[in-house]
Amino acid sequence: MALRGFCSADGSDPLWEWNVTWNTSNPDFTKCFQNTVLVWVPCAYLWVCFPFYFLHLSRHDRGYIQMTHLNKAKTALGFLLWIVCWADLFYSFWERSWGRFVAPVLLVSPTLLGVTMLLATFLIQLERRKGVQSSGIMLTFWLIALLCALAILRSKIMAALKEDADVDVFRDVTFYIYSSLVLIELVLSCFSDRSPLFSETINDPDPARPKGSSKVDVNEEAEALIVKSPAKERDPSLFKVLYKTFGPYFLMSFLFKALHDLMMFAGPEILKLLINFVNDQQAPDWQGYFYTALLFISACLQTLVLHQYFHICFVSGMRVKTAVIGAVYRKALVITNSARKSSTVGEIVNLMSVDAQRFMDLATYLNMVWSAPLQVILALYLLWLNLGPSVLAGVAVMILMVPVNAVMAMKTKTYQVAHMKSKDNRIKLMNEILNGIKVLKLYAWELAFKDKVLAIRQEELKVLKKSAYLGAVGTFTWVCTPFLVALSTFAVYVTIDENNILDAQKAFVSLALFNILRFPLNILPMVISSIVQASVSLKRLRIFLSHEELEPDSIERRPGKDGGGANSITVKNATFTWARGEPPTLSGITFSVPEGSLVAVVGQVGCGKSSLLSALLAEMEKVEGHVAIKGSVAYVPQQAWIQNDSLQENILFGRQLQERYYKAVVEACALLPDLEILPSGDLTEIGEKGVNLSGGQKQRVSLARAVYCDSDIYLFDDPLSAVDAHVGKHIFENVIGPKGMLKNKTRLLVTHGISYLPQVDVIIVMSGGKISEMGSYQELLARDGDFAEFLRTYASAEQEQDEQDNGSAGIGGPGKEGKQMENGMLVTDAVGKQMQRQLSNSSTYSSDIGRHCNSTAELQKDEAKKEEAWKLVEADKAQTGQVKLSVYWGYMRAIGLFLSFLSILLFISNHVASLASNYWLSLWTDDPVVNGTQEHTTVRLSVYGGLGILQGLSVFGYSMAVSLGGVLASRRLHVDLLHHVLRSPMSFFERTPSGNLVNRFSKELDTVDSMIPQVIKMFMGSLCNVIGACIVILLATPIAAIVIPPLGLIYFFVQRFYVASSRQLKRLESVSRSPVYSHFNQTLLGVSVIRAFEEQDRFIHQSDLKVDDNQKAYYPSIVANRWLAVRLECVGNCIVLFASLFAVISRHSLSAGLVGLSVSYSLQVTTYLNWLVRMSSEMETNVVAVERLKEYSEIEKEAPWRIQEMTPPSDWPQVGRVEFRNYGLRYREDLDLVLKRINVTINGGEKVGIVGRTGAGKSSLTLGLFRINEPAEGEIIIDDVNIAKIGLHDLRFKITIIPQDPVLFSGSLRMNLDPFSKYSDEEVWTALELAHLKDFVSSLPDKLNHECAEGGENLSVGQRQLLCLARALLRKTKILVLDEATAAVDLETDNLIQSTIRTQFDDCTVLTIAHRLNTIMDYMRVIVLDKGEILECGSPSDLLQQKGLFYTMAKDAGLV
Repeated sequence: MALRGFCSADGSDPLWEWNVTWNTSNPDFTKCFQNTVLVWVPCAYLWVCFPFYFLHLSRHDRGYIQMTHLNKAKTALGFLLWIVCWADLFYSFWERSWGRFVAPVLLVSPTLLGVTMLLATFLIQLERRKGVQSSGIMLTFWLIALLCALAILRSKIMAALKEDADVDVFRDVTFYIYSSLVLIELVLSCFSDRSPLFSETINDPDPARPKGSSKVDVNEEAEALIVKSPAKERDPSLFKVLYKTFGPYFLMSFLFKALHDLMMFAGPEILKLLINFVNDQQAPDWQGYFYTALLFISACLQTLVLHQYFHICFVSGMRVKTAVIGAVYRKALVITNSARKSSTVGEIVNLMSVDAQRFMDLATYLNMVWSAPLQVILALYLLWLNLGPSVLAGVAVMILMVPVNAVMAMKTKTYQVAHMKSKDNRIKLMNEILNGIKVLKLYAWELAFKDKVLAIRQEELKVLKKSAYLGAVGTFTWVCTPFLVALSTFAVYVTIDENNILDAQKAFVSLALFNILRFPLNILPMVISSIVQASVSLKRLRIFLSHEELEPDSIERRPGKDGGGANSITVKNATFTWARGEPPTLSGITFSVPEGSLVAVVGQVGCGKSSLLSALLAEMEKVEGHVAIKGSVAYVPQQAWIQNDSLQENILFGRQLQERYYKAVVEACALLPDLEILPSGDLTEIGEKGVNLSGGQKQRVSLARAVYCDSDIYLFDDPLSAVDAHVGKHIFENVIGPKGMLKNKTRLLVTHGISYLPQVDVIIVMSGGKISEMGSYQELLARDGDFAEFLRTYASAEQEQDEQDNGSAGIGGPGKEGKQMENGMLVTDAVGKQMQRQLSNSSTYSSDIGRHCNSTAELQKDEAKKEEAWKLVEADKAQTGQVKLSVYWGYMRAIGLFLSFLSILLFISNHVASLASNYWLSLWTDDPVVNGTQEHTTVRLSVYGGLGILQGLSVFGYSMAVSLGGVLASRRLHVDLLHHVLRSPMSFFERTPSGNLVNRFSKELDTVDSMIPQVIKMFMGSLCNVIGACIVILLATPIAAIVIPPLGLIYFFVQRFYVASSRQLKRLESVSRSPVYSHFNQTLLGVSVIRAFEEQDRFIHQSDLKVDDNQKAYYPSIVANRWLAVRLECVGNCIVLFASLFAVISRHSLSAGLVGLSVSYSLQVTTYLNWLVRMSSEMETNVVAVERLKEYSEIEKEAPWRIQEMTPPSDWPQVGRVEFRNYGLRYREDLDLVLKRINVTINGGEKVGIVGRTGAGKSSLTLGLFRINEPAEGEIIIDDVNIAKIGLHDLRFKITIIPQDPVLFSGSLRMNLDPFSKYSDEEVWTALELAHLKDFVSSLPDKLNHECAEGGENLSVGQRQLLCLARALLRKTKILVLDEATAAVDLETDNLIQSTIRTQFDDCTVLTIAHRLNTIMDYMRVIVLDKGEILECGSPSDLLQQKGLFYTMAKDAGLV
């Protein structure tokens, strides 16, 4: 009553009147409602927002915006609005002064509105001052104001149009002005202002930060995670830190999620009202349109809220991941060595990749913990209201399904583990095959290994099949649960009581609610497992982040300039240990090093020399004592650490390039000869861990890095051990020694080389972690203590080496690296290896240098090529553009066309059954009610059940078909791939990095195995669902046919646009992800070097940049997903709008059942549309794997393995006569000939040596003999058969080679000798005996079944070489090629091999490629090659008399 008095003089104007507003064909609000509620709502909104917004603006100042016309207009309109409102107020006062009674509301409302308009004007200016370009708060305010004004406007116009209307002209005119001004304000608010001046964020470089979080950098976030907190009693909690850093932003998602959950239930409730409306013929039409609008608006709001929620979750997840990566990286740089032991490099990298990813996944799921139960409770409550207690039947079915799903999840897990295990085995084997492919080809063993791989693959497919069956059952339960729930509920509901009538409202509202219920119940298990995984990760991270850290302060570092005594290093009575609580490694160390002196540290192996250097670098725990170091430190570790960067960058190590100094350093470190060999000099890219450098080169680069950084103190940890004697001498003279570059610096040199000791100032002798003696060389010799003992042990060893070296010292200048003589020409294994690694990437013949010399020469000629840094291998290509249809067709063919079409048929039948059952339900609900009951309930129920069973069977059928088809397809694809790869020629493997190939066999194949069938099922499912929904809508309201095609078109364009971008973003993201981890990996390996040079900050910065690069691709892909989802759901919401709109329009011809059916289907369309796009893009991304597997089946192949009609007789070759007729060979079409005009005949049983300098083409000859490379001209005839005409295996089985590098495969010894199991055990043992291995093998516990490790790691190199000899003895062919292995074998083994060959292969033709001339001095003939041509040929004694090339080589070798 009070309000009535407030609104009008006589209380005749109520606030709400149902007959005016609802039960009428022309609804309107009462005057009182218009003047109070509709005026106050916008005001209330603005005043509630104002304090929060004001606080926000005062915190986040973005600079200020100059006055623009837009701003002036907004402000002026604001004042005008205020004047208009108060004009009303003064009019009321004026009326009062004339003595008319004015309702209080006419004074209160204009006052309030006017003050609010002033506030709005104030906010417009405040936003300008704070740099807000466009404001959501104000836009919403003007929108609400306009909507409320429109309601009043309509009412006023309707009132004015009545016949005898009583019009209040002044108030109406002011109101019309007010409405138009509000409309203009709304339009102006839609435009954004110019950029603020003095702003930091005009071009925001990092969109991944939300606006407003001023510059919170990754660094700060990561630092927040490693805040050094004072030592508290309780465990530090990582969760709290994460919560404090990211919590506030993430908590906003709670709000959105709750809103969304509540709005989800609006759909079914509005549906209920809509069905009631259709049933009630008397209801006015506008109510139907009102419900339609409500449904549409609620759907749209739901979309916006949900995606805002997702956006917050994904961004939070991304930030947590970034912060964790940053924290782990920073921690890894300061963690102690004992802590490093407890977590391997792999584990730490996993923390970064796997565990950080887990947090990201959890961010999206976390809110489901409270939201899923909330949804379940709400849905059950509404269902209870709808159907009463019979809901419990449905719930019981759902609850029963949960343990079923859980059991299946457990099973899937066990299968997954088994699958992983066999996959790992297969990949390991593939890795070995690809690394040893040359040997496989030379021995013609491809088939044996192919069978081994396929046997493992068979096991794997068994497991895959099992999990496919499981998956089918899973899909079956997942699809059938909702149906079973509905069936059981309705059955119970109808049978409990005859008077329970299943009408449209009950049936379809319940179905909609069941659909809502299905999601939380299925997601809960996933959420729980995700939380468990994340908590495990949290714990692992916490343990890692709370590891002990190094204490850099344990060592006093003084700046180099100020004096503080003449000693650079002072150690007083110090004791060090590697880990707290362990016995000390170094105890009671006392020594001091004067500035600029050279100190050598010597001692037996393991006496603590390296530890001493680590202690000086603060890498060890100091237990007691005092250590002081003056000036900066440079450190050369024992194991050189090389980054994946150019050689120059490795030496500069973050410092500026100074040409002259740099050149001097490179020269002093003996790197010039190496730079000449490297394809682009010092700009050559060095692979990870320095793969394309030899050990000696790595050590010299590491040394050059230290010299270049020009520090005060140098710590050398035995840098001279990895290099050769001459090089060592050169380095000592030019760098370390008294006349070297560093002669004025303080140097600490750990060494085993005795020759340098006389030149050092002081020698520290260590034994057992203590310093036993100290003094100059002469003093220590005089004392005759430990040092003299040490000298005696090592001097004899050095003597022998010197004798060997004497021959070479003559020619090898200091810059040459080389111990071994190659026909008198000094070439080292290292340099040889180096070139071959650089240029061929996989060959294992050091003598391949032959062929590369030409190509190297060419590279040198070709200046342009030299300019661009030389990349060695073909990079893995990222495909672009759409996936071709032929790929899909190829996949269908791989499945088998029958199965493909069968599964499509089953898919269709499943969806037809599902549609039919719902249509039947709508018919059932339209059954007329007679005497309060429905007839035919049993018929209806049983048909409904029958259709459900049919649906279930077809689901089961198609998931079986698809899963089995997937297994079949991946089997075929793998067999093809394997076959094609093994048939490829050697050149293919040299061009293609083994990583690419392994990737095909692991990652891509895994996608085909496990991902594609799942994705196909989901894709087909969503496609059919969408089509089904459209069909139902068309059935109910055929008029919808006008709208669906255009919507479909919009949808299609949005989808194409999105998929194209998303696909490339995904590729970019995965490409930019690996540098983060590989950089981290490298850092972990070289962490002591980084600390010694104090370069931590630079590396942290590099890591952050790499993470940022990755985020630059990841953030857009999140946003693209949101963009797509909002667009699509709008299309879906339009379908809902039209479905309900047409239902309302034709409500007189429609039954309630059909309306319920079409609207409940349309409500699901949005979800399905979303899924459809997701799945189609998933489908494309995954089908790429098939494309990449097929890619290698189109490459060139080598000649066929067997040619039936050309098969030589089984006892060929009988004599073993080999003739080369005008033979020529080149490695690639575009290169010169490596061998030219070779004419030579080798008779059966002859022993021939082939010699020549490096690159003369010696090994090319053997490659030609085995047809690893096909001839360019001429031919090779063996016993009157042209070898180019027969199959490769026929040829390669008949010639045996003992290769230079002995390659073994993991497996039993027996398998390594005889993979085809052709020979009996006796034969194998005989071969072993002749190869001098019998005693060794007999002593093994498993004898012949002894497992060789990968690459034969668990046998010595000599034993491996003898095994290769045993292989040759087993095969015992007429022709034996010996690629003499000098590097691997000690003299003793070499003699064994030579004598065995002389006795056992007496009647065979033996071709030996000789590196040591003494081995072939007793051969019948020697062929001397030079530059690919035969220079001399004859018996060794003749050639020596000719005094030609052979003589000079023999002379160099000291044989003459």
